[in-house]
Amino acid sequence: MSFEKAFRQIFNGVFVITTKKGDKINGMTAVWVARSSFKPPMLSVSIGKPRYSHDMIKESGIFAVNILSEKQIAQGKNFGFKSGRNTDKFKDVEYTTGKTGSPLLKDIAGYFDCKVVNSCDAGDHTIFVGQVLDAEVYENNPPLLFKHDDFF
Repeated sequence: MSFEKAFRQIFNGVFVITTKKGDKINGMTAVWVARSSFKPPMLSVSIGKPRYSHDMIKESGIFAVNILSEKQIAQGKNFGFKSGRNTDKFKDVEYTTGKTGSPLLKDIAGYFDCKVVNSCDAGDHTIFVGQVLDAEVYENNPPLLFKHDDFF
């Protein structure tokens, strides 16, 4: 059985996880985001250990989940196919900042601004659990659903 083929049957939104550590900001595309708690409101993100954002989130203790809108496939690619170690992914990208200082992209479907309250090892990823400090939904921007063919 093909695990990858089976995993493609799980439908996810497309998100850009952003963070700030000191004067550095970074963002990365992710699809592994889930609600973790009602009270207090929490969600979890699964971040690959080699990713530049991984250590930034681990050290800063903050992140934002930007929910991409259906017209933002190009943004998903921008934040997904390059490393922030070597590239300024925010060059020519409009954003504001959330309560935590994490970047919030323009024209998104919504966002969650979070502080890390827990983490756990998950093989080649770390699952960061964040308490939601602020959130917003922009009704006129339907969310982007991940389709493998849009990105590969």
